[in-house]
Formats: sequence, C-alpha cells, structure tokens
Amino acid sequence: MKRTIFYYFFATFASLLMASCSDTGGKLSLPDPPIITLDSPTSIYTVKTGREIEIRPTYENAEDASFAWRLDNEIIGNEPTLKFTPEQSGRYYITLTVTNQGGTDEEELRIDVLDPTPPTISLPGAENGFTVLLGSELTLLPQVASTLETSYLWTLDGETVGNEQNYVFTASKRGDYTLRLDTRNEDGEDFIEFPVYVRSADEIDFEWDFEQTSYNVAIGRTIRIRAVDIKNAFNATYTWSIDGEVVQENEKPEYAFSAQTTGTHMIKLEMRNDHLSASQLFTVNVCPAEGTYYRPRSGNSQVSCNKVYEFLPAPGQFINDSYTVNTMDEACAYAESILAQKAYISLGGFGGYIVVGFDHSIDNDGDYNIAITGNAFNGSSEPAIVWVMQDENGDGLPNDTWYELRGSEYGKEETIQDYAVTYYRPSAPKMNTLWTDNRGANGAIEYLGAFHSQDYYYPTWVAEDSYTLRGPCLRSRSYDQSGNGTYWVNPAFEWGYADNYSPIDRLSDDDNYNAAPTDNHFKISNAVTFDGRDANLKYIDFVKIQVALNQQCGWIGEVSTEVFDIKDFNMNK
Repeated sequence: MKRTIFYYFFATFASLLMASCSDTGGKLSLPDPPIITLDSPTSIYTVKTGREIEIRPTYENAEDASFAWRLDNEIIGNEPTLKFTPEQSGRYYITLTVTNQGGTDEEELRIDVLDPTPPTISLPGAENGFTVLLGSELTLLPQVASTLETSYLWTLDGETVGNEQNYVFTASKRGDYTLRLDTRNEDGEDFIEFPVYVRSADEIDFEWDFEQTSYNVAIGRTIRIRAVDIKNAFNATYTWSIDGEVVQENEKPEYAFSAQTTGTHMIKLEMRNDHLSASQLFTVNVCPAEGTYYRPRSGNSQVSCNKVYEFLPAPGQFINDSYTVNTMDEACAYAESILAQKAYISLGGFGGYIVVGFDHSIDNDGDYNIAITGNAFNGSSEPAIVWVMQDENGDGLPNDTWYELRGSEYGKEETIQDYAVTYYRPSAPKMNTLWTDNRGANGAIEYLGAFHSQDYYYPTWVAEDSYTLRGPCLRSRSYDQSGNGTYWVNPAFEWGYADNYSPIDRLSDDDNYNAAPTDNHFKISNAVTFDGRDANLKYIDFVKIQVALNQQCGWIGEVSTEVFDIKDFNMNK
C-alpha cells in the first residue's frame, strides 16, 4: 500500500517537473521579486532624540528574502522591521534593501529627529517678584517654549486659581502672596514660583530712567532733557534748576535747555509727591559754535563710513546666526568687517540700530547728501529711521545731539514719536524672545528654528537680562496677501527711510526684483529738532540707522532692516 502511494506521487511530481522544464526552456522558475510598502505614505518619520522609533513596512514576495537597512553606507539592521534610537537631532536618510532569488526592491526613507520641547516657562520680572498697587490688577503672560499640547496649573498660596496659560491677579487685599505656575507635556515639565506684593500707594517705590545724564551741545542750540519710563509718580511735581537756580516747576518731567553760554552747567531735577521725593543730576557741556570742529573732505577721503561706534540690534532671526561676539567692541568690529565687504548686517526687530562715522564731515548742500544701501524691492520694505549728528565737542565720538531726518510719516497721527520696547532674555534655548512696550502691549520675536536654528536671537553681547530700545515707530502696513500665512507683503513708505522701496528717494525705476543692494538717499536739510523744528545743520559727522517698525510676519519673521553700506553721496554726484 505504501509502495503504491509512493510511486503514484513520484510519477506525478516527475510529470509536473518535466512540464515546467518544457515551459522554461529547461530552466527552473524563479519567485517574483519583493515589493516594499513603507508604513509612512510620505516616507518621512519623526522622533525625538533618545526615543525609539520602530519602522514596520509591509512586503510582498519576501518569504525567503534578505533585509538590509543602511545609514551612511553602514548596515544598521537586517530584520523586516527597524528599531532606531537616535541620540542627536537632525535629518537621517536610511535605505532599505530587500532581495530574494527573483530580484531586489529598495526604498529610501527619512527620519527627522527633533530635540524634546519640554514646556519651559519664561516670565519677565518673575525673578524679583511683582509689586502691585492695592485695588489694581496684574496680568501675567508667560511664554512657554513648546509647540506640544501643554497643561497649565496656577496656584495662589497653594490653592488652584487657574488652568490657562495666562492669569490675571486681582490685588484686592494688601499682603504678600506666592504665585506658582506648573506646566506639563509629553516631553517634560517645568514650574516657576514668585512673590506678589500688594501695597498701598505710599508703600510703592517710585521709578524713573534717563536717556542720558551727560550732554554736549553747540552754543545757540536747544536740547531736551527728560526722565522716561516713570512709574508710581502719583501726581508728582518736577522742579528743574540750573547751576542752583530754579528755572521750571510743574508736572512736566522734561526741560528744554537753551545753550547760551559756553562751559559746563549742572542741572538738577527733583521729583516730589505726597509720599516721597527723588532727584537726578545732569551735566551739560555747551560747546563752541557750529563749524569749530568741521573736517573738510580731502583727496584721500572715503565715500563709505570708516568706523562703527555702536551696533545694538533688537533680537531677530539673523542675530548670532553666523557670528559670536561677547562685547560691544567685538560687535562693532564684526559690523565694520561686514560693511567693508559690502555684505549686509541685520538690525533685528524694532529699535535695533547701528552708529557709524566718516573720515570727514558730510556737507549739507540742500540736496541729497547721504546714501544708505539696503535690499528693498516691491512688496518688501523694512524701513529704518535715519538720525544725524555733528561732532559738537570735537572729541571724535558720537556723544553729542542726535537729529532725526524727517520722512514722509513724520508728524502723522499714526506715527508714535516716542516708542520704547523692552526685550527679555529667553530662559532657555530656542525660545521666543518676549517684549513689552511703553504703551501696555506685549509680544514676541518668534523663534524660527526651521530657518535660523541658533540657540538665542537675543544679542550675546548684551550682558543684562533685558534692554530697552527707544525711537519713532511707524504704523505697519504689512499684510498677509495669501490669507493663509504663506505670502506676506511689506509695502513701502513714500520717502525718507532706509531699506525702503521708495518711489522718490531711490532715484531709480528699477523694480529690484532680485533684492540686490540698492540705495535710498537722504537730505541733511530734513534734520529736525526734538520739537519738530528745522535743525539747520551745515554738515554732519555721524549717522544712526534704527528699525522703525514693530511687526512680525508669520514664517518670514520680524521686520528687520538690512544695511550694506552708508555713504557720503556728495562724493558720487
């Protein structure tokens, strides 16, 4: 029985084999080649550093196949699935090869490895606590460095008072309180705890600041001396005296000093209210008449500026991007080297500035005298205010009086003539940089890691944890033309601003489609005093360029003036 069955199967197998050989010309048939189907339709995977990702493709015709996963030509796996645990962030390209006797299939995939983003908290002022006037409110707007879904828990003296990112504290009762914010997401957790002191008006400290306390001014001119950023004055009276003689007493924390006599004068400002008093001394050096320190142009004079005296940008995506400096001197040297190459420097967000000088005085002939090179084109203007200064005391330094060059927006109701923004150092790398202004608003210079991935947009050479930039601010005209954030437009202003696609002062009809370096031109005759009068300067020695908009444009980032060169245009006429 068994023998009969054996012969039957043997005969059947032989006949099938002969038929197969007959069909293939005497060769054995091969299996179909393998087919790989990745478990990501885009072939892109995402994982955080230090975490394992498992890639599980599906296969056809792979029963007896071999598998090879290669990273940089090195085999990192030979199983149908790959378990991968990256230790560093970045972009990894991996090739999967599957082979059997019938052939080979191959697929390339990409793994984007991201750093974890725990919900790190940044809250300006929290390190010293907050003092709040009894009966008022304190609005707390922390920045949290994470795009992941995050939970928030606010507690006041241990009791839960909120679970949103922002919190409003009502100072209804005098006393000392402890506020705490806890954050948590899948990448980690963080907390911040700080005191809040609720005090009556007579217990709160008075605060003020000053743009400068030492002045140089040519005889015959008038300058403004003032206190700024005043807090908790409570109907104060301000008394001004010159060389011991009272000259003004009222509610104004500013004084117009008319320079009538050469020499050094001592000015004193006293503040008094119902609770306290404070004072500040100023030194004013009245210099010889205009022209005393004029430096005529010679045959060796350079067209372009030859020295950078200050370079203090606002935070921005180009700050610290390709350079590292630790002091203002190093920052100025860097800026000098870049301008010498006719490459550009970025001034960051609102208020960022650069101060340059020349090897001669630039004359005012009533026409255009200064050219500043930017890269504006139609739909992309990032305007800056231009200031000019004479070397009134003859020491070769820009420590005299700045005069604004009037532009098309000067004096308009929508232009804020005295605007100040305070920027705060982020508490961790790769965070937005927070700001507050002197009109009660707040916001951030957004971190754009996909384009500029340096740890901080806050200038490395600013030692303080916050700094304030002050100047005129134009009303932004920027808008999102696409409606979905993909196409931003920054329209031009008519005239009078650097890096601005002006139809007037570019002196060109070129549309500059490729954003090449192009000049705006400026007249010294447009210089105005602090109160809007013509300054009537015969010449200047220093130029300051300062960003004039506070505007964030989605993925493009902050509006930030670019400067390639500053020139004496008189020498090119």
